[in-house]
Amino acid sequence: MSKIDEVRSEMMAAMKAHDKERKDALSALLTALKNKFIDKRADLTEEEENEVVLREIKLAKETIDTTPADRTDIIDECKARITVFEEFAPKMMDEAEITATIKEVLAGLGIDAPTAKDKGKIMKELMPKVKGKADGKLVNQILTSMMA
Repeated sequence: MSKIDEVRSEMMAAMKAHDKERKDALSALLTALKNKFIDKRADLTEEEENEVVLREIKLAKETIDTTPADRTDIIDECKARITVFEEFAPKMMDEAEITATIKEVLAGLGIDAPTAKDKGKIMKELMPKVKGKADGKLVNQILTSMMA
Protein backbone atom coordinates (compact mmCIF):
# COMPACT_ATOMS: atom_id res chain seq x y z
CA MET A 1 0.00 0.00 0.00
CA SER A 2 1.50 3.32 -1.05
CA LYS A 3 1.62 6.37 1.19
CA ILE A 4 -0.99 8.05 -1.02
CA ASP A 5 -3.43 5.22 -0.29
CA GLU A 6 -2.55 5.23 3.42
CA VAL A 7 -3.04 8.99 3.71
CA ARG A 8 -6.29 8.83 1.72
CA SER A 9 -7.74 6.10 3.98
CA GLU A 10 -6.66 8.01 7.13
CA MET A 11 -8.25 11.15 5.71
CA MET A 12 -11.54 9.29 5.14
CA ALA A 13 -11.44 8.05 8.74
CA ALA A 14 -10.81 11.62 9.96
CA MET A 15 -13.73 12.87 7.87
CA LYS A 16 -16.03 10.22 9.35
CA ALA A 17 -14.84 11.14 12.85
CA HIS A 18 -15.47 14.87 12.09
CA ASP A 19 -11.84 15.66 13.01
CA LYS A 20 -11.35 18.77 10.87
CA GLU A 21 -7.75 19.56 11.95
CA ARG A 22 -6.52 16.03 11.20
CA LYS A 23 -8.44 15.94 7.91
CA ASP A 24 -6.91 19.26 6.83
CA ALA A 25 -3.38 18.10 7.67
CA LEU A 26 -3.88 14.81 5.82
CA SER A 27 -5.37 16.69 2.88
CA ALA A 28 -2.27 18.90 2.66
CA LEU A 29 0.01 15.84 2.81
CA LEU A 30 -2.07 14.02 0.19
CA THR A 31 -1.85 17.05 -2.10
CA ALA A 32 1.93 17.19 -1.73
CA LEU A 33 2.24 13.46 -2.49
CA LYS A 34 -0.06 13.72 -5.52
CA ASN A 35 1.87 16.73 -6.85
CA LYS A 36 5.13 14.76 -6.64
CA PHE A 37 3.41 11.83 -8.38
CA ILE A 38 2.17 14.14 -11.16
CA ASP A 39 5.60 15.76 -11.57
CA LYS A 40 7.31 12.38 -11.86
CA ARG A 41 4.56 10.82 -14.05
CA ALA A 42 5.24 7.45 -12.45
CA ASP A 43 4.67 5.70 -9.14
CA LEU A 44 6.71 7.11 -6.28
CA THR A 45 9.31 5.00 -4.56
CA GLU A 46 9.18 4.71 -0.78
CA GLU A 47 12.21 7.02 -0.54
CA GLU A 48 10.48 9.69 -2.63
CA GLU A 49 7.33 9.42 -0.52
CA ASN A 50 9.42 9.83 2.63
CA GLU A 51 11.13 12.90 1.12
CA VAL A 52 7.73 14.52 0.56
CA VAL A 53 6.62 13.79 4.14
CA LEU A 54 9.89 15.12 5.59
CA ARG A 55 9.67 18.24 3.41
CA GLU A 56 6.14 18.92 4.69
CA ILE A 57 7.35 18.53 8.29
CA LYS A 58 10.23 20.90 7.57
CA LEU A 59 7.88 23.47 6.02
CA ALA A 60 5.59 23.34 9.06
CA LYS A 61 8.57 23.80 11.41
CA GLU A 62 9.78 26.77 9.35
CA THR A 63 6.31 28.29 9.57
CA ILE A 64 6.42 27.95 13.36
CA ASP A 65 9.87 29.58 13.44
CA THR A 66 8.82 32.54 11.30
CA THR A 67 5.41 33.14 12.87
CA PRO A 68 5.13 35.92 15.48
CA ALA A 69 4.60 34.60 19.00
CA ASP A 70 1.21 36.31 19.33
CA ARG A 71 -0.23 34.23 16.44
CA THR A 72 -0.88 31.15 18.56
CA ASP A 73 -3.59 29.95 16.16
CA ILE A 74 -1.06 29.43 13.35
CA ILE A 75 1.53 27.92 15.69
CA ASP A 76 -1.01 25.45 17.15
CA GLU A 77 -2.19 24.47 13.66
CA CYS A 78 1.39 23.80 12.51
CA LYS A 79 2.15 21.74 15.63
CA ALA A 80 -0.98 19.66 14.99
CA ARG A 81 0.09 19.16 11.37
CA ILE A 82 3.58 18.07 12.41
CA THR A 83 2.07 15.51 14.78
CA VAL A 84 -0.03 14.07 11.94
CA PHE A 85 2.82 14.16 9.41
CA GLU A 86 5.17 12.33 11.79
CA GLU A 87 2.84 9.32 11.71
CA PHE A 88 3.86 8.85 8.07
CA ALA A 89 7.52 9.84 8.40
CA PRO A 90 10.27 7.23 8.47
CA LYS A 91 11.91 6.46 11.82
CA MET A 92 14.68 8.98 12.34
CA MET A 93 18.14 8.13 13.66
CA ASP A 94 18.92 9.19 17.21
CA GLU A 95 22.16 10.84 18.34
CA ALA A 96 23.85 7.53 19.20
CA GLU A 97 23.14 6.09 15.74
CA ILE A 98 24.34 9.27 14.04
CA THR A 99 27.53 9.27 16.13
CA ALA A 100 28.16 5.62 15.22
CA THR A 101 27.67 6.41 11.52
CA ILE A 102 30.06 9.38 11.77
CA LYS A 103 32.71 7.17 13.42
CA GLU A 104 32.23 4.58 10.70
CA VAL A 105 32.77 7.24 7.99
CA LEU A 106 35.84 8.61 9.82
CA ALA A 107 37.31 5.11 9.98
CA GLY A 108 36.59 4.60 6.28
CA LEU A 109 38.36 7.85 5.44
CA GLY A 110 41.24 7.09 7.82
CA ILE A 111 40.73 10.25 9.88
CA ASP A 112 41.49 9.90 13.60
CA ALA A 113 40.99 13.48 14.77
CA PRO A 114 38.68 15.39 12.41
CA THR A 115 39.41 19.07 11.84
CA ALA A 116 37.44 21.87 10.21
CA LYS A 117 39.41 21.29 7.00
CA ASP A 118 38.16 17.68 6.84
CA LYS A 119 34.51 18.62 7.36
CA GLY A 120 33.63 18.91 3.66
CA LYS A 121 35.17 15.54 2.84
CA ILE A 122 33.43 13.91 5.82
CA MET A 123 30.02 15.41 5.02
CA LYS A 124 30.33 14.31 1.39
CA GLU A 125 30.66 10.69 2.53
CA LEU A 126 28.28 10.97 5.48
CA MET A 127 25.19 12.67 4.07
CA PRO A 128 24.24 9.99 1.52
CA LYS A 129 24.28 7.44 4.38
CA VAL A 130 21.94 9.45 6.62
CA LYS A 131 19.80 11.20 4.00
CA GLY A 132 16.14 10.83 4.89
CA LYS A 133 17.04 9.06 8.13
CA ALA A 134 18.45 11.95 10.16
CA ASP A 135 18.06 15.70 10.43
CA GLY A 136 20.94 17.42 8.61
CA LYS A 137 21.23 20.12 11.29
CA LEU A 138 21.62 17.49 14.02
CA VAL A 139 24.23 15.60 11.97
CA ASN A 140 26.16 18.85 11.48
CA GLN A 141 25.99 19.68 15.22
CA ILE A 142 27.22 16.23 16.25
CA LEU A 143 30.09 16.31 13.74
CA THR A 144 31.07 19.82 14.86
CA SER A 145 31.05 18.73 18.52
CA MET A 146 33.33 15.80 17.64
CA MET A 147 35.80 18.24 16.06
CA ALA A 148 36.03 20.46 19.13
